Amino acid sequence: MTKKINHIGIAVRSLDTALPLYRDVLGMTFEGSEEVVDQKVKVAFLATGESRIELLEPTSPDSPVAKYLEKNGEGIHHIAYEVDDLGSALAELKKQEIRLIDQEPRGGAHGTRIAFLHPKATGGVLTELCQAG
Repeated sequence: MTKKINHIGIAVRSLDTALPLYRDVLGMTFEGSEEVVDQKVKVAFLATGESRIELLEPTSPDSPVAKYLEKNGEGIHHIAYEVDDLGSALAELKKQEIRLIDQEPRGGAHGTRIAFLHPKATGGVLTELCQAG
């Protein structure tokens, strides 16, 4: 089902504050940032080898990332796995009775289609499946 780890999402209070560590100190390549309005978050992508880091800054106090930061502080928020066919992957997970947050794919950053699996079904790890747009 999964092809590779697409990215690791890290919740931060401020992209402007967090970005220099990843870009300037750790030497990752900044690939750009954008706002994902329906998820109430601004994201910045950084590449390191074949992997990417996604920094997540909430744009609203009621966003899921803001709630995560309030409860847990800054840190790893989720891990994302790339799949070829997100619809088929979700159908297979439903068949296996895996608890999902997203029953259907939705839009993500960089034109991707995404869906989240519930942490209670994945050993406490918020898991995202993503498909290139």
